[in-house]
Amino acid sequence: MSDNILKIRDLDVFAGETQVLRDVDLTIHPGEVHILLGPNGSGKSSLLQAIMGVPPFRVTKGDIRLNGRSICDLTPDQRAALGFGMAYQKPPEIDGVTLTALAHVMRADATFATEAAALDMADFAQREVNVGFSGGEIKRWEVLKLFLQNPQFLLFDEPESGVDLEHIAAVGAAIERLARSRTANGAKRAALVITHTGFILDYVKADTAHMMVDGRIIATGDPKEMFEQVKSNGYHAA
Repeated sequence: MSDNILKIRDLDVFAGETQVLRDVDLTIHPGEVHILLGPNGSGKSSLLQAIMGVPPFRVTKGDIRLNGRSICDLTPDQRAALGFGMAYQKPPEIDGVTLTALAHVMRADATFATEAAALDMADFAQREVNVGFSGGEIKRWEVLKLFLQNPQFLLFDEPESGVDLEHIAAVGAAIERLARSRTANGAKRAALVITHTGFILDYVKADTAHMMVDGRIIATGDPKEMFEQVKSNGYHAA
């Protein structure tokens, strides 16, 4: 068994003919939560999509490994089955499928009842997935969905973006609770969280922060110190 959950080495990624990531190195160990900061268009979401194997993002150099296994040749559903789960920024609407129906298929009825209440989504039980949801409601559902999926490695794409102040605390607390818990088979989880506003840092006790600019990780350090630097100096290496 590898001593890290996620290991990315020397990674180049293209979307179509455009290179979006260059020479990315990243290692996340069991029990760790990492934050990814960067300006709009810097490649943060592209990195998460590449980890999940979502088209049109394709790896042209380097490797992505989960628990020591290369996953670059796997489809998104195969990666999910191995232990990846992602809270997307703009997930699709699923007409005809209610939240409770999806929870039942995932054999997570009890988890849905508990976590839906914590995320103020109990009244959404019979709503169709993402149909008519506001931006903030989509983000809360995406976090709840990961509780149902029970993955080992968690990916969050700006989970606080569009969430009203009343619910940011609930979203942050849910992410922290899930990331610090163990999977059904007792394995420690780990997480990578993209944040633009930094609000999530008030509720998620991140271990490490990375700054991405122009498709490269240019700095790594303490999360709150790095975010204070960003607020003062913008997105430049320390």
